[in-house]
Amino acid sequence: MARAIWTGVITFGLVTVPVGLYTATEDHTVHFHQLQRGTSDRIRNRRVNERTGDEVDTGDIVKGYEVDEGEYVVVEPDELDEIAPGRSRTIDISDFIDLDDIEPVYFDRTYYIAPSGKEYAGVYELLRAALAEANKAGIATFVMRSKQYLTALRAEDEVLVLQTLHWADEVRDPGQELPELPSGRAGQRKQLDMALQLVDTLSANWDPARYHDTYQEKVRALVKAKAEGQEIATAQEPPEATNVVDLMKVLEDSLQAAGSGRGGQARPDEQKGKAAPRKTSRSAAASKTAKTPARKAPPKKAGAASARARDRGGKSELQKLSKAQLYRRATEQDVPGRSKMSRDQLIDALAGSARRRKKSAA
Repeated sequence: MARAIWTGVITFGLVTVPVGLYTATEDHTVHFHQLQRGTSDRIRNRRVNERTGDEVDTGDIVKGYEVDEGEYVVVEPDELDEIAPGRSRTIDISDFIDLDDIEPVYFDRTYYIAPSGKEYAGVYELLRAALAEANKAGIATFVMRSKQYLTALRAEDEVLVLQTLHWADEVRDPGQELPELPSGRAGQRKQLDMALQLVDTLSANWDPARYHDTYQEKVRALVKAKAEGQEIATAQEPPEATNVVDLMKVLEDSLQAAGSGRGGQARPDEQKGKAAPRKTSRSAAASKTAKTPARKAPPKKAGAASARARDRGGKSELQKLSKAQLYRRATEQDVPGRSKMSRDQLIDALAGSARRRKKSAA
């Protein structure tokens, strides 16, 4: 059973619930000792005066902040202790923020929060359920181990999760820090359509158990192989960067490989693993419609209620499709303004287009 690394209370408004904080992750990295080559002698780090070469006792070490080259402001450990925040006993939620508004770059470490006793479980669950239903995160600061943290309290299925956040001045601006960023639109329309199709082909439900730290597995295999006197496999060279000239060919080959890698189950708009050509004009869409046997128009006596029922049926089928699939259909039917539409707008536009085609056929 895990032990709490911090205990205190969560407060929101006048509501208070005693809780404990528990680490949510653990490190499985393979750790090594430092040895002198050719021996089993451990290497130890010592604190040494770089001018004299003499070892310095811990009690004689102070902290120095360099204000100019070779010039330091000396700070004693006691002086830091005097201004350090006291041990916090409260996670006081000051704001509730839309969870989707917090950019992932701000998230740091994750902890679980549990009620300190069964008698507090009801209030704990009330807060968890409220955060889950509102899709909000409670923003608070608290102190642990003489350090102040900005945190976001959010709800999982059965537990409250506290995530420490980076402060605003700790997050770098990519526009200022990175040497190269795209300045124009992403390639040609056909290339973007093909990339969307590839993303859709490789889409899957999130299952963290599917993924493994292959580097750590190789490290353990390396140690085992060396202990048994076996040969060691060398790493493969990384692939070359994609040439923009060959981008369409690479995308087509990627779609073919993706279809083969998933049991060869090609999508309806793929033939032998390659993407079907996209028809972007109204005449092309019309010719495709002409090849499909037209449904018989319902008798004119059919009421508006039956027409609405058919529309709902068609819309429900569209709602089962991903946004990429909807976008492909919108491209084939030359739906205007499709590139700026949300998923719901694509559904409405496609449903409306289907109704217009039925009226034309009638």
